[in-house]
Amino acid sequence: MSTDQDTCYLCKEHLRDPVSIPCGHVFCSICLKTYWDHADHTGSYSCPQCRVTYNKRPTPRRMGGSRHSTMQRHSESFPPPPPSPDYNYAGPQDVGCDICVGKKQKAVKTCLMCLASYCDKHLKPHYESSTFKRHKLVDEIGHLDRQICPQHQKGLELFCRTDQMCICVLCTVKEHKGHDMVSAEQERAEEQQRLGATQAEIQEKIHDRLKQMEELKQAVDSLKNSAQRALQECEKMFGDMMRSIERMQQEMAKLITSNKRAALNNAEGHMERLSHEIADLKRRDNEITQLSRTEDHIYFIQSYQMLIAQTEAEELPTVIVNPYFSFGPVTKAVSEMKQHLGEFSNDELVKVAKTVNKMAFCELDETKKRRSMKSDEATMYKPVPTQEPQHRDDFMRYNRSGRSSRGHRVSHQL
Repeated sequence: MSTDQDTCYLCKEHLRDPVSIPCGHVFCSICLKTYWDHADHTGSYSCPQCRVTYNKRPTPRRMGGSRHSTMQRHSESFPPPPPSPDYNYAGPQDVGCDICVGKKQKAVKTCLMCLASYCDKHLKPHYESSTFKRHKLVDEIGHLDRQICPQHQKGLELFCRTDQMCICVLCTVKEHKGHDMVSAEQERAEEQQRLGATQAEIQEKIHDRLKQMEELKQAVDSLKNSAQRALQECEKMFGDMMRSIERMQQEMAKLITSNKRAALNNAEGHMERLSHEIADLKRRDNEITQLSRTEDHIYFIQSYQMLIAQTEAEELPTVIVNPYFSFGPVTKAVSEMKQHLGEFSNDELVKVAKTVNKMAFCELDETKKRRSMKSDEATMYKPVPTQEPQHRDDFMRYNRSGRSSRGHRVSHQL
């Protein structure tokens, strides 16, 4: 067993808290973690030693007493390792050192005088040599080309207020001669104050919007409760009205039934009386027939006088039947009641719809509209104009089409 197998491939020191990965290679726990932390931005993790790539970051396994044999078995099946990696290599999202040759280290500082970014190693002369004493170092920044005058290839140090642009010292000689110029630091200080005022205004707007949002949420809750109460109360009142109409229907049915029964009883009484009178008249007719056949003259004369007197003394009443009697007026009255009820309900529904539609739930106060409000945002909040229903059919169409569009519009506004 060689000494290399007891050494971490990354730090070249004795293994500390060794861990292994699926390919079998072993490293210090902290070394492997640091190495793969730098690979997080790529999403691809490879073994520092054999370069086997994993799409998902493997979970290292802590090593026990058999790690040396495992290392020996796997290391024999792979080619010699590449040069030792460095944890400070610049990734795609990092700023690389401008002095490094080949694979660049991550830059830690940028010199605004040199217009270059340096890693820890190449930054030392700026700290150790008096030559760089007046150079200004800042945290590393990318896009150094933006710090250089494209015409004179000098660092941008001034700001021309006349042309509203950053310039270098050579620009003041010709292109910006006689212009109102200040140092970039002074312009930054003044703009920083304006930026602070802008930020304060934005924070005030945020506070105002949050307040309006809270008020709107409370109004929405109140709206839901009010709508629920209205639905329940309307359902109860319409139930009462339907029960009232049912009672009216029952009363009308009783009226028709009682009048029919009275008329039938009256007709049956007259029919019974007519039946008795017909039977009596048939009896008399039979007696007259028998009397006319008798040969007893005295009996004929005596009976004739009695029959004639009885017939002349009795006057039978006439039963007059109304051929136009019917329950048509009842049907007509109910039909007129239905028409009046329909017209009344239509008028009332239209009145209610107009009243509700005139009450805006929420809208923008145009008098306090911010200058920064865009026209499309204002359009988004404006209520969509709707034609007021004038008749029952219009109301029903408005009710069907308005439910979805109005719900979408309110949710969009909220």
